[in-house]
Amino acid sequence: MTEWTDPEAFAQLLDRAETKEKGNCFEDFAAGDTIEHDPGLVLSRRASECWMGQTLNYDPTYWRPSVAKSAGHDEPPVHPDYLLACVMGASVEDLSEKGGYFLGRDGLRYHDPAVSPGTELRVESTVEATRESSSRPEFGIVTWETTGYDADTGDRLVSYNRTNMISRREPMASDGSGETEASGGSEPGLPDELLTPDGGYFEDFREVLDRAADRDAAVAYRHERGRTMDDTTVAALPLATLNTAKQHHNADVMADSPSGEIVAYGDVTRSVALAHARSDEETVCEVTCDDERFHDFVTTGDTIYGFTRVLDANEADQPGHSHPQSGEVTFRHYAFDQTGRPVYSGTRTALIRKRT
Repeated sequence: MTEWTDPEAFAQLLDRAETKEKGNCFEDFAAGDTIEHDPGLVLSRRASECWMGQTLNYDPTYWRPSVAKSAGHDEPPVHPDYLLACVMGASVEDLSEKGGYFLGRDGLRYHDPAVSPGTELRVESTVEATRESSSRPEFGIVTWETTGYDADTGDRLVSYNRTNMISRREPMASDGSGETEASGGSEPGLPDELLTPDGGYFEDFREVLDRAADRDAAVAYRHERGRTMDDTTVAALPLATLNTAKQHHNADVMADSPSGEIVAYGDVTRSVALAHARSDEETVCEVTCDDERFHDFVTTGDTIYGFTRVLDANEADQPGHSHPQSGEVTFRHYAFDQTGRPVYSGTRTALIRKRT
């Protein structure tokens, strides 16, 4: 009898065996379909602190009970970046495990500014649209609306629209047009001056925007900190949020991919970039993110830095996010690597503490 562990015999077995695949292909999605994702994590303070520590998000509201109480919370809430990653992580097996470029995310809304540890997530996605990709015939393009709920109460916690390239079962015949789906264009001209706020309070942002208003200037600055991506940020953090995408942990498969190696989860790159920005702000809570784009691969060994442009600052009150001693500031954030290569950009609105 042949020993199945004999290398030659086992190689023949591998060639003959059918692979039971995970995930869905482009052809499996149709506009209007709703997918209930299972399982959903129970959010934990320990995991939230691990995420914050690894991504340099050090706002004490999310670490220290005394500071959380002074902000009106019974206990430190889970960090919003950790919440977002857990909601998206639960959706990956059903939506994007087959692989494909994360093209962008829009309409990110935080419906509850203070989600407690111990909350059980329920995550649901609806297919918004599907379309062909003429530039990459082996992929199609799918957009989903994903919502994370409190499983006990049914309350919405976070929602967003995500667009991905998704592998096809059979490549589509290409028309050779060379169309690309990378979104976001360059701005038509750069200002003569870049102005920097004097501090991180709402009044500092309002004052510097006023100074920029009557001149060819923009409020834009870079952040000093950088974070080099390592095995923890590239592989461990995604897996801890149930993100099963092979791009982040299967070096064998990724050896033949365009990156040539495993790549960082986009929401880790995003969280690092926003952490750099938050370290120069007096942030009260997150409100929205829009027009988020991931421009290039991030791999182990890359160092992520942050660059911020301030777009607006006003007194507008956000329902559910009101805070009497804060104002609303809108930023455009950029992440770039050690070569100056942009890898992420997104527009973010947050409540920023007032000095008085």
